[in-house]
Amino acid sequence: MLPRGRPRALGAATLLLLLLVVVGFFLFGRDPEYGLRAAATFDGDPYGSRNRSASGLHPPLPPKCELLHVAIVCAGHNSSREVITLVKSVLFYSHARLFPPKRKNPLHLHLVTDAVARNILETLFRTWMVPALVIRFYDAEELKPLISWIPNTHYSGLYGLMKLVLPSILPLSLARVIVLDTDVTFSSDIAELWALFAHFSGETPATLPWPAPSPAYPGSCCGLARSPHLQAAPSCPPLPDKQVVGLVENQSDWYLGNLWKNHRPWPALGRGFNTGVILLWLDRLRQTGWEQMWTLMAKRELLTLTATSLADQDVFNAVIKEHPELVHPLPCVWNVQLSDHTLAERCYLEAADLKVIHWNSPKKLRVKNKHAEFFRNLHLTFLGYDGKLLRRELFGCPNQLPPGAEQLQQALAQLDEEEPCFEFRQQQLTVHRVHITFLPHQPPPPRPHDVTLVAQLSMDRLQMLEALCRHWSGPMSLALYLTDADAQQFLHFVETSPVLSARKDVAYHIVYRDGPLYPVNQLRNVALAQALTPYVFLSDIDFLPAYSLYDYLRASIEQLELGSRPRKAALVVPAFETLHYRFSFPNSKAELLTLLDAGSLHIFRYHEWPQGHAPTAYAHWREAQAPYQVQWAADYEPYVVVPRDCPRYDPRFVGFGWNKVAHIIELDAQEYELLVLPEAFSIHLPHAPSLDISRFRSSPAYRDCLQTLKEEFHQDLSRRYGAAALKYLTALQQSQSRA
Repeated sequence: MLPRGRPRALGAATLLLLLLVVVGFFLFGRDPEYGLRAAATFDGDPYGSRNRSASGLHPPLPPKCELLHVAIVCAGHNSSREVITLVKSVLFYSHARLFPPKRKNPLHLHLVTDAVARNILETLFRTWMVPALVIRFYDAEELKPLISWIPNTHYSGLYGLMKLVLPSILPLSLARVIVLDTDVTFSSDIAELWALFAHFSGETPATLPWPAPSPAYPGSCCGLARSPHLQAAPSCPPLPDKQVVGLVENQSDWYLGNLWKNHRPWPALGRGFNTGVILLWLDRLRQTGWEQMWTLMAKRELLTLTATSLADQDVFNAVIKEHPELVHPLPCVWNVQLSDHTLAERCYLEAADLKVIHWNSPKKLRVKNKHAEFFRNLHLTFLGYDGKLLRRELFGCPNQLPPGAEQLQQALAQLDEEEPCFEFRQQQLTVHRVHITFLPHQPPPPRPHDVTLVAQLSMDRLQMLEALCRHWSGPMSLALYLTDADAQQFLHFVETSPVLSARKDVAYHIVYRDGPLYPVNQLRNVALAQALTPYVFLSDIDFLPAYSLYDYLRASIEQLELGSRPRKAALVVPAFETLHYRFSFPNSKAELLTLLDAGSLHIFRYHEWPQGHAPTAYAHWREAQAPYQVQWAADYEPYVVVPRDCPRYDPRFVGFGWNKVAHIIELDAQEYELLVLPEAFSIHLPHAPSLDISRFRSSPAYRDCLQTLKEEFHQDLSRRYGAAALKYLTALQQSQSRA
């Protein structure tokens, strides 16, 4: 039996241990649900009493169907990708507060872009087809003269200063706008941010609990910038009616000037403000003479400072230092800044607190801070999120469908789901999101006989890219059929490959997956449309061209004088195949013929589909010294070099079968000569069969649908070319009778 005092001692020890655990949890612990819990202070102000949720502290959300305006400056390939992730997060949380998910407010994006970003984003938003999302572009080139006089050492360059001139270029009818950096990720409904404009009035809302005045902003309610969990302070004075800009306090010591010896930042009010998230009350801002105000301030400071270090943010802070009545401090959770020396962890207690995450370090996702893993995971969620799931309508609002959406809905509604070829019909009508030039790309210099290799691929053919880059030294335009998550893996694949990352003349275009069948001809058309040279080599990703083919094709085009006279010609590149995964690639036609005679190489698909390439006349090619003409024949599908403005591929052919055959028929119908090049060749490498070819081989219904598509194709040919198209139908019927 234990002594009577032992249970009491054990109980006291247990209680003390439990108390230590609880105290340690709140001081140092991680929230078991969110992985976030921190003591939150700025400048020594405690916020330990904050509640878990701040929902009761927000003004009413904007009325249903009210249009919210957002302005973003975006330039280049990388920023364009960032914009898409940002928009995904905005659209996602615009739905998230409702069940079932549905948006309540349309969005109008005002995008200030360079030519590269505009080309990318115009295509992407047009094909994304998000209802109630309006896009307007502004030319960044026209703004450069307005700010080019300001020296700027920030990595954003001139584009980092363009937010200063937004009040001058946005429509005069636009009263308010949210301005965002491209490197922010939303974790809340943007309508809540828009609602904070209600705080700009000169009256203190009766329901708004005010914090104590901030040391950084004496006599003001700057403590609002700390957190949504606020202490009541009825004595706080009303806000000035001149407030024109809403900003979150800077969450580092940058503007305090103590980061290193001789550190001299631009002037700022206390810790200053960060401009990654801005609320601009435009009509008030224009009335204050904003343009003259910031211009004079910048010129004055540049008399003693050599340049801006943080671009527009330095100028905004210099103006606010002189005119503090202009700023309305926003709760810090609307711009949680993840810079190298951030104090952001003092801003939040829980994941539910977070509203906007700002990757404002040049290191971006590689930045190190206490909760970096949590923030990265949130951001990566939107990188891989399927964008087509965000095509949701606004119910109860005026019809705001994107262009073409209504006609598309009508066409889809007319399909019969019981029809045997319904899957094919639906795939033909699918509008895929398209992100052109997904990675940085340098267009080739203009040359009259230049050739771009055009091809398409899916995730299971990525391993072909490095070998293709070694064989083809010229420009390429490649369309990839990927999911959003696949696209991020592809990005990593290219960035970590010394071969691929060194090639800036390869343009990669992402066509996002949607539907059960492979849209092979839609992919080809995307890659073909983005080729920038006068001629294109229409190839497939599983072919490796001869090492010298790029130079040989350019020389052949010049010798044949294809560009100097009105001659339509398709230059045929003979196709071969090997059944070996490892073999020695021939360096010349003579070496190829040796391998062909030895049985290491074969004419492409000679044993499965001989009619596909027989018209090339390989026996003639063996001895040929000059290009020779061949005639079209049924089922002929060679790989050809044609002008960039050649006919597009027929998008009705999805999956496997007849996709190239139909294109060659179109070329012949438009009277293209078929000229076989005597020194050209390309070799197909073995690989596992695709899902679509497996279905073609195993499913009679699949083959029946392909036959139906062929017949409809010939009917369309007859309508377009009349009696001249009869030969193609006759050839098809003869081919079927032989089969």
